[in-house]
Amino acid sequence: MSNLVIKVAELPDEFPAVAAIRQSVFQEEQGVNPALEFDGKDEISEHLIAYLNKEAVGTARIRYLDEQTVKIERLAVLSTARGQGLGKKIMEKALEIIASKKISEVVIHAQYYVKGLYQKLDFVEEGEMFEEADILHVTMRKRL
Repeated sequence: MSNLVIKVAELPDEFPAVAAIRQSVFQEEQGVNPALEFDGKDEISEHLIAYLNKEAVGTARIRYLDEQTVKIERLAVLSTARGQGLGKKIMEKALEIIASKKISEVVIHAQYYVKGLYQKLDFVEEGEMFEEADILHVTMRKRL
């Protein structure tokens, strides 16, 4: 996949592409309420954007909770680009960025049906399943 570029999005220029991916995946496919998806935390977060053949196809949000904890949220890959391991590659890039900042812990609220992706990246499930935006999730954590 030599035509893949994953980078920190340049804001505000690349945010419309980030938002379009999230709208397609979370609102159109999964029926998430726009008010939940666009929660006012985008401005205080770092965003990754993935380009495949120069087309924006994936994203994730990195939100710094404190000096030692970060939450990766809003991992999304367009349906047309799925099945190529892009979600894993975006997560690997996010973890690389986080590790470079000497942050020791990453937390995610994983949609339950894709928790296997995060387990492959050494995230550990904790607690019970819960609903978020009417979708089953589980909290997962990774120490760096």
